[in-house]
Amino acid sequence: MPVTSDQLLEFRRHTPGVQERIHFNNAGAALPPDAVLQSIGQHLALEARIGGYEAAIAARKEAAGFYKSLGRLLNAPAKNIAFATSATEAYNKALSSIPFQAGDFILTTEDDYVSNQIAFLQMQDRFGVRLLRAASRPEGGFDATSMETLIRKYRPRLVAVTHIPTNSGLVQDVEAAGQLCRQYDCLYLLDACQSAGQMPLDVEQLHCDFLSATFRKFLRGPRGAGFLFVSDKVLDTGLAPLFLDLHSADWAEAGCYVPKTNAQRFETWERSYALLLGSKAAAEYALQIGLGAIQERTFRLAANLREQLSGIPQVQLLDRGEHLCGIVSLHVKGWKPMFLKIALEQKGVNASIAGRGAAVIDFAQKGVDWALRLSPHYYNTEEEVEMVVERLKEILK
Repeated sequence: MPVTSDQLLEFRRHTPGVQERIHFNNAGAALPPDAVLQSIGQHLALEARIGGYEAAIAARKEAAGFYKSLGRLLNAPAKNIAFATSATEAYNKALSSIPFQAGDFILTTEDDYVSNQIAFLQMQDRFGVRLLRAASRPEGGFDATSMETLIRKYRPRLVAVTHIPTNSGLVQDVEAAGQLCRQYDCLYLLDACQSAGQMPLDVEQLHCDFLSATFRKFLRGPRGAGFLFVSDKVLDTGLAPLFLDLHSADWAEAGCYVPKTNAQRFETWERSYALLLGSKAAAEYALQIGLGAIQERTFRLAANLREQLSGIPQVQLLDRGEHLCGIVSLHVKGWKPMFLKIALEQKGVNASIAGRGAAVIDFAQKGVDWALRLSPHYYNTEEEVEMVVERLKEILK
């Protein structure tokens, strides 16, 4: 169901600072709604009044609701959800739980997140794990036939796919990858950092064993918070990350420990309860609006932005793929990226830059070494899209 004008006004009323600048920046964070800020502030005030340990005990019941809210967001039981300090921590916890041996294969794609690729290369150097990348289709996104061929030939220990790469608006067919993993019994790790909060996610349909994401992007939650979905298959086979602590395992005997039976084995004891409660509020806010409505509006604003940008001669649009999301990436030949970003900031527009290191393979294929990212959110307006285009035109003159 599309977002109505009345709903849009309500979103903006509940979003401090949205009137001051045009926020098209998804790299740092989307603007959090009042509900998130209030949840964080109230718990910090409680800590200041009665102490951190006591405040955690007082908030125990409400904090337990975090897992239920995230479960609703992903169509998963609460026991399969773990809190993390970031998407990268969640992702690395999943990686560290898999007992890789020299000669094992990790199969990924050419449109992956840079931190994931660095982790794979480090594992290749340290443990002798071998890295494979499925070929890309000319129109963008991984080639499912190439992925299946590599799965059948090499039987990878892990298939790892990024839903939406950080450097472009491409939406990869991660459900197709999940079907292949289920067919060939491969572990499947899905990076949903850019898609969580921007579009519906159903782990049953995605067939993933792990799903990691952050709260500070389209979910509009606090920085310093993320989450990990862990499938029953992973829990039942006893996979557990390095290193466990007194929260994720029990020290049963002097020479014996027992990991928790649920996804809490992927957590550690220390966490910010203020950020956890703010994350819960962010998930519930997104659920209240509806992820379908969020996707419809965000994708439509981005499509409108691409259409208007295509009329600027100096602009090279970089987004490729059958399905494109709310991240709009472009390049302007002859411009230094930070000069362009600063010029936009001076005109009241928040944007972000992805350098060559964010997408070595993708940028080489596109013949660029940086991209400007403009990421409208559902609280932005059509008028703001037009204003951003006009201000960019003014700068390029």
